[in-house]
Amino acid sequence: MTTYIIIMVICLIGSAYFSATETAFSCANKTRLRALAEKGNKRAELAVKLADKYDRLISTILIGNNIVNILLASLGTVVFTKHFGEDLGATLSTVVITVAVLIFGEITPKSIANDFPEKFAMFSAPLIRSFIWILMPLNFIFSLWKKLVGKLFKVEEEDNMAQEELLMMVEEAEQEGDIDTDEGDLLRNAIEFSDLKAEDILTHRVDIEALPVDAAKKEIAQKFTETRFSRIPVYEDNIDNIVGVIHQKDFYVGSGVTTAPIKEIISPVLFVHQSEMADDLLRKLQKEKSHIAVVVDEYGGTLGIVTMEDILEQLVGDIWDEHDEVVEEFKELDDKNFVIDCNMNLDDFCEEFQIETESDSVSVGGWVAEQIGNIPDVNDNFTYENLVVTVTEVDSHRAATIKVEKQVTEVEEEE
Repeated sequence: MTTYIIIMVICLIGSAYFSATETAFSCANKTRLRALAEKGNKRAELAVKLADKYDRLISTILIGNNIVNILLASLGTVVFTKHFGEDLGATLSTVVITVAVLIFGEITPKSIANDFPEKFAMFSAPLIRSFIWILMPLNFIFSLWKKLVGKLFKVEEEDNMAQEELLMMVEEAEQEGDIDTDEGDLLRNAIEFSDLKAEDILTHRVDIEALPVDAAKKEIAQKFTETRFSRIPVYEDNIDNIVGVIHQKDFYVGSGVTTAPIKEIISPVLFVHQSEMADDLLRKLQKEKSHIAVVVDEYGGTLGIVTMEDILEQLVGDIWDEHDEVVEEFKELDDKNFVIDCNMNLDDFCEEFQIETESDSVSVGGWVAEQIGNIPDVNDNFTYENLVVTVTEVDSHRAATIKVEKQVTEVEEEE
């Protein structure tokens, strides 16, 4: 009888070990383990190798855990029935073994492993590797069974990691101190960059600084001086017919203005559809050695322009030079009142005020026009969730700036 009890204790310890190992490897930060492995930590290197073959690892853990739990339950039934009879012994065995496994074989070891996943994974790695070798025949049988089930139910493995998972990994790495805030922002921008389209980052046609092809050289020189741009689009008849771009370096030659006709110094321009993905557009601009692309809508009209700088800013944030006028998109007047530039990205606006909207607009200005239902005018206002929005400035039949008043909810007042 003493031998049975000793074996039961060993099984309970085994159950705790397998449960803790499962939690440790599922919660362990692989980046941290790889960093330790690169520094020469052999246990970390082994843990990384085991984690990379997670299917085989988890199969071994589950097989081992089930073996010790079944053995524990069987021996418990034998011990209790000998002392308390078949009817009462079986019931007591079920209750006692279940409670013991839950507390000492599941909850406690998993809680400990969850608090120190990397340390426990490294501690557990050598022993679990031995179990993998011992249980290799069973693992092989179960791997065949998995393939059979996959064929029967046509299960397709998804190798690509979802964007949400990548963003969560970046956030976790930032919270754990593996990367700083700036690095986190750069990684998030890079991950989200693949979803951006040309229409999301363009300068709209109403904001384009352009010149007619028959413009006088004095007018062109004045435009370069006023805008301080190095490239200006040129159109024929109207903005929907852009024929090229004038480069400042081609316009000013030597010590003065070029004597060549304007049409001879116009460079060709790249045209792209509004649905063009930003990463594809970047490659096209690089291939064409161009800095500007004209974005056209479904009717072939000019929707706006995208510059190389516009694309790069989506990755590294705003790029300012000594000529740029710094525009403050979000200005806090006090705890409840804010002034917003309507060129602000709508997603950033919603995140700032913790609201949700199903609007298709990219900018706050487009969203404001949707809410008002017509061309905005100064003092037009509306209420959205806990925000009172008032148009304070209008430019070219669209809202330029708005004032946002944040209403205090009953819950906030109680707090």
